[in-house]
Amino acid sequence: MANTTGRVAIVTGASSGIGKATAKTLAKEGITVVLSARRAEKLEALADEIESSGGTAFVVPADMTEEDDLTSLVETVTDEFGRIDILVNNAGFGLYGSVEETPMEDARYQFEVNVFGLARLTQLVLPTMRERGYGKIINISSMGGRIWTPMGAWYHATKHALEGWSDCLRYEVAPFGIDVVVIEPGSIKTEWSSIMVDGLLERSGNGPYADMANELADTTREAAGDGSDPQVVASAIRKAVRSNDPKARYAVGQYAKPLLAARRIGGDRVYDRVVDFMV
Repeated sequence: MANTTGRVAIVTGASSGIGKATAKTLAKEGITVVLSARRAEKLEALADEIESSGGTAFVVPADMTEEDDLTSLVETVTDEFGRIDILVNNAGFGLYGSVEETPMEDARYQFEVNVFGLARLTQLVLPTMRERGYGKIINISSMGGRIWTPMGAWYHATKHALEGWSDCLRYEVAPFGIDVVVIEPGSIKTEWSSIMVDGLLERSGNGPYADMANELADTTREAAGDGSDPQVVASAIRKAVRSNDPKARYAVGQYAKPLLAARRIGGDRVYDRVVDFMV
């Protein structure tokens, strides 16, 4: 296991859910945690909580879709600490709605947050990682990066893109001592489900796809209560950070491994039947 004491990690989307649990977990490993998200007041509260427990936290609010914010984030961290060892690309959301009814503006924003913002921040941290000959880039994908669910075309498109992008990046940066790891959470108890359902019903709850949208909304609400605690994802991230030879992928949380296995072993037709049963 690698010694993590004194490392510096940026965690995006740190204000709640998986990001919050990850920040607290890494801080317990002796890592200085840079908390980033749009909600500054939540970051400050989390920083106080971490520091009261003996950890070290530093707050830098940023919007993943704003170039100036991302540049400032990296410059602020390097000026303050002289290094960036770990990047946890956690910020993201799930846009749901039928393909026909989802405005292209919404679809583009989904890609801006889930893919392009993540990619730009990664570009910005790579030079300092290369110079030091060390780095870990942890990309929070989803089981949805290798499977699909109804009405989630744009969300799944971003996660499938992130999976392929991460594979290419992993190969490119390995010679410089940088690891790239994909985390594939299943159903997790966070704000994700309620935000997803609200958007789904707003776009498709009353049109030609209303029956499917409302059935999916009901199923999602029921499944949300059975989801895993965000700590299971944070623990997988800790494992990857502490490992000298981390796996390329970690699938964790409720439903992740069974659904991934159903798609891999049964193929499209079997998985389609699984979806029919779920919805």
